[in-house]
Amino acid sequence: MPLRRNRMPKLNEETMNQWIEADSDIVALTLYQRLAPVEESGVIFPPTYADIGYCVDELADGTRIAQVDSVGSQANRMEPLFLSPEYQELVPRVRFELGGDESGEVRHVSLLELAHRAGDAVVRSTEMAGKVDEAFRRLANDGDATLLAKIAPTSLVFGAWDSRGTQVKRPRLVRAVIRAEDVQVLHTAAQYNSVWKLLNEADRDALKKEAKKKKVKLSVQGFADAPSVGVPGGVIANGSIYRQVTINLIALRSLHGADEAATRRLRRYLLGLTLVAATADLELYLREGCLLRYAEEEDKWQAVRRRGKADDYLLAAEAGHKIIMEFARKSAHEFGVDKEERIYRFDIEKAKALLAKKEDLTEEV
Repeated sequence: MPLRRNRMPKLNEETMNQWIEADSDIVALTLYQRLAPVEESGVIFPPTYADIGYCVDELADGTRIAQVDSVGSQANRMEPLFLSPEYQELVPRVRFELGGDESGEVRHVSLLELAHRAGDAVVRSTEMAGKVDEAFRRLANDGDATLLAKIAPTSLVFGAWDSRGTQVKRPRLVRAVIRAEDVQVLHTAAQYNSVWKLLNEADRDALKKEAKKKKVKLSVQGFADAPSVGVPGGVIANGSIYRQVTINLIALRSLHGADEAATRRLRRYLLGLTLVAATADLELYLREGCLLRYAEEEDKWQAVRRRGKADDYLLAAEAGHKIIMEFARKSAHEFGVDKEERIYRFDIEKAKALLAKKEDLTEEV
């Protein structure tokens, strides 16, 4: 008698609808993607931090784990996806007009590019501030996230802290991080050779006197040789390089609308955005010296239960993303995404008022 193989559950709209229900025992979705350097076994460069260099932790067994891209960095790479033509229909288009530079040219920045999203100081320095205040108040007082999802949905998807207003904090619905296992840290050295030796003695003396007078080092302006030794030179990963993505369904189901129908529309919409962000193939050029690629054709997703065995979803990246895009477009249409582009002008007087509030708070303390 032939052995029966357990079939993997299908990813479809019905399955995704179940994930938003309060009685669902699926608490999270996780994705594990194996990555590799484009040079295969080549050296990669993690980010460098002040005082510590690379963020490398050593486990009890001696294995060293390097952080290649942090949770915050990954969020900042995913959020701008919604500026692209393929995804921009899924979110409201909000831009801020900033004062012109010396040439008089006016600059614009998208809400999707602001570091603190709806809680950013730029938002609070425009006419949008009142709407954002009301949205955060409704979320804080009634648990109703509808208004915030209408004006700044990615603040719910990627998390936000209204530190300059209601103090509301919302956890990320999706978080991702890239790490490398069993790494060896390398170091490098460099030598900058200036034109100093080519200058005549009179010019060198004049520059020395001027530098002493202005209290500036010649090397700062490139007039002196500058050796650089023992600086971080990348890492070699003997183990896996991987990207781990987690979608928090408990956090999603904590969001509500005015009634049951509104709650369902809200959660479907936010789940669609979250899945789109999580499954889109990001460009993995993270920084100079760190160009990665996806090592496998298929992504392994798991629907993690509160208890017991998780459900596996093995998806070809393109096919799975297509299913999710259909769900996201339908959910966005039902939720009612604002199609009109909104432009708010930065108001310097409002910005000054924010500083005054900070001063008042400092004086009280």
